[in-house]
Amino acid sequence: MSSRPPLAEAERTARLRLARTDRVGPVTFRQLLERFGSALDALEALPDLVRRGGGRPGDVPDPAAVEAEREAGARLGARLIVLGDADYPAPLAAVDPPPPVLWALGDPSLMQRPCVAVVGARIASAGGQRIARGLAQQLGEAGHVVVSGLARGIDGAAHAGALPTGTVAVLGGGVDDVYPPDNADLYRQIAEQGCIVSESPIGARAQAKDFPRRNRIISGLSRGVIVVEAELRSGSLITARLAAEQGRDVFAVPGSPLDPRSKGPNELLRQGAILCEGLEDVERAFTTLRTLREPPGDTPFEGVPVDIDAVLLERVAALLSPTPTPRDELARAANAPVGAVAAALLELSLAGRATLLPGGLASL
Repeated sequence: MSSRPPLAEAERTARLRLARTDRVGPVTFRQLLERFGSALDALEALPDLVRRGGGRPGDVPDPAAVEAEREAGARLGARLIVLGDADYPAPLAAVDPPPPVLWALGDPSLMQRPCVAVVGARIASAGGQRIARGLAQQLGEAGHVVVSGLARGIDGAAHAGALPTGTVAVLGGGVDDVYPPDNADLYRQIAEQGCIVSESPIGARAQAKDFPRRNRIISGLSRGVIVVEAELRSGSLITARLAAEQGRDVFAVPGSPLDPRSKGPNELLRQGAILCEGLEDVERAFTTLRTLREPPGDTPFEGVPVDIDAVLLERVAALLSPTPTPRDELARAANAPVGAVAAALLELSLAGRATLLPGGLASL
């Protein structure tokens, strides 16, 4: 648990409102907080930033709309957790960038315990589901919380195996979006005995674009990700890639080369994933001391004036291309301080003229 003072309720509400603002994604959200120090100040400055960037002010949610979302969460019995709260999960805060807000239904303290993700094919074999269920049970008995995505197949089997010891289900839609419907009973059990988590608004229904964001949270909460059965083009391999980028351990359960569902884990093993046949392989990997990445420590906006020169804005805009480019490279090309270029990129993104990406990258 963090020892920092709790956020004021007005600031927590402002962070939810900022997170629900048009064109404010996780990267932009974090940079606005870095530049202005609070969501309250960032919201006040937002219209001017958009205008200076050459765009029309985006839709900032009406305070009543944000209050309606909070009331809907309260009726559901869900808890709002915003970035900066003491109970925001520390491993997830280290992700670049962390989700600005989370809704949690059930026991949020499970996310404070050591977590391991178990993911895999939706159309899973009986053997694969047995392996996932057994691994989850072993992990739970060893003190780990099992994280997965509440999908059919491997995800559902992993949640079921870990129900008695603690499991977290991360959803693409809101925490009230029971998807797939045939996992409704499992959803109710996890809500009662575990925790259901989402960064989507209450009432949101999952769309295809939401699942990569969900996968980023699954890996971000976890110390390691275990893949049990997955085809080469699957969401499970996306989760494994995200885990590797986040500095997490990636495990793969080997399978028969005759089964297409084994091609994903077998390919991960060729790429250097840790072979996983049981709890011992996970525990052995975890005995090697590894430190999760810390959130980026640089504050490029320190000392940067709020007003960015219009000439610099257009110079930076002209340097952008569809190919993601490092912020430092743009600063060299613009012959300008990195902080000023970062501020220009922030304003261009709010105007819809640039896209901010993790790792200090930007593109058209």
